[in-house]
Amino acid sequence: MAKVLTPRSENYSQWYNDLVLKADLAENSAVRGSMVIKPYGYAIWEKMQRVLDRMFKDTGHENAYFPLFIPKSFFSKEAAHVDGFAKECAVVTHYRLKNDPDGKGVVVDPDAKLEEELIVRPTSETIIWSTYKNWIQSYRDLPIKINQWANVVRWEMRTRLFLRTAEFLWQEGHTAHETKQEAIDETVTMINVYSEFAEKYMALPVLKGVKTENERFAGALDTYTIEALMQDGKALQSGTSHFLGQNFAKAFDVKFASKEGKEEYVWATSWGVSTRLMGALIMAHSDDNGLVLPPKLAPIQVVIVPIYRKEDEFKQVSEVAKGIVSKLRDMNIDVKFDDNDKKKPGWKFAEYELKGVPVRLAIGPRDVRNGTVEVARRDTLEKKVVPMEGVEKYIQTLLDDIQENIYNKAFDFRKENTTKVDSYDEFKKVLKEKGGFILAHWDGTAETEQRIKDETKATIRCIPLDSEPEEGKCMVTGKPSKQRVVFALAY
Repeated sequence: MAKVLTPRSENYSQWYNDLVLKADLAENSAVRGSMVIKPYGYAIWEKMQRVLDRMFKDTGHENAYFPLFIPKSFFSKEAAHVDGFAKECAVVTHYRLKNDPDGKGVVVDPDAKLEEELIVRPTSETIIWSTYKNWIQSYRDLPIKINQWANVVRWEMRTRLFLRTAEFLWQEGHTAHETKQEAIDETVTMINVYSEFAEKYMALPVLKGVKTENERFAGALDTYTIEALMQDGKALQSGTSHFLGQNFAKAFDVKFASKEGKEEYVWATSWGVSTRLMGALIMAHSDDNGLVLPPKLAPIQVVIVPIYRKEDEFKQVSEVAKGIVSKLRDMNIDVKFDDNDKKKPGWKFAEYELKGVPVRLAIGPRDVRNGTVEVARRDTLEKKVVPMEGVEKYIQTLLDDIQENIYNKAFDFRKENTTKVDSYDEFKKVLKEKGGFILAHWDGTAETEQRIKDETKATIRCIPLDSEPEEGKCMVTGKPSKQRVVFALAY
């Protein structure tokens, strides 16, 4: 039987939770606020990792690994950074357990208190910059362009699978540069890498922009962001790249001898994306039947389901199917022949639809006789009978078409749900009745930004990078504004 999902129109939040669980992507763990990523969900994350890792290396970065634990004193060195993360830190205070004298299991040994508490990393700027101090003496040691794939912990009280969990997986890049301009160029390069990945691989149109001072990463001078629109009209921050200036270099005394022989502080960046991208992938494309995965990130791009009643029919169908499998694999297409005889074809159809497999082939004895195969595409649910001869080339073209169609559908949705407003009343009306991205003038002050957030819960998602200057008046205060910014309710 098909696994029933709550319809999006009825309860979008419940639809999302149903889908994550029933498509076997992840589940809640015994540890409050943390998740177990199941094999199918992790297979999608692995594909994301492989693509991003290649993109990082193509732009001159290397992978390394830094400690999970960070001395508490490190967080005291950069004031804005500690202010930003203090409330989210998990703290290790002891290093040993012992048997409870009352015989009730184990207890923390009070004699095993650490001299200095350790923080479970919420992000790695501090531990990495304490390390870079040992690596950098001269301009000849620069630039350093390091990425690490890791887990981080940010203590969350209200959690949601993939979108907000106490522990999550991510990558974090940390680079050190000789000049301010080099660091700024790196920051922009990496937000462009994220944008390209989102659009070309996730089929997810994104807005590139700069965060306001209120929304900036703690310790950054500038934060660049990509923002995506989900089907419920809410925005999801999908990747950030930070120009850190010399803040961390000064905090950890990281200096270098310049070409002129002067001692100068290093310029820094950091950037990252996380398993939150899994949430974006699910919410941007999927429907009431289940996942809709872009072929470039689908663990199974093509599944072949045999239709048969007798053993000799299975042998005929299996021989043909295995020939197609071999040819598709030669074309680097991830294909599965589901010959599990414990499940009926109808169950398999529903299951692979739920799991978002882009293309499904059904082959029965009649197809073998006729030299045909039934091809179903997940994005539109259309079925077509095509000649078996040359079906591999047909599938290759179809996968490209599905990738493009998923992107175009998401792009059209964003376009339809992007609204320009000029008054605060209009802003509130659109926010309540339509949602989506709202382009409005803002006077540039933190006070007005906070007022809008307090009164409507909407935040400035970004100051767009590619928008034209447009003189106007702030929708709230009437003060001059040089361009529109993007507001939305957000995850």
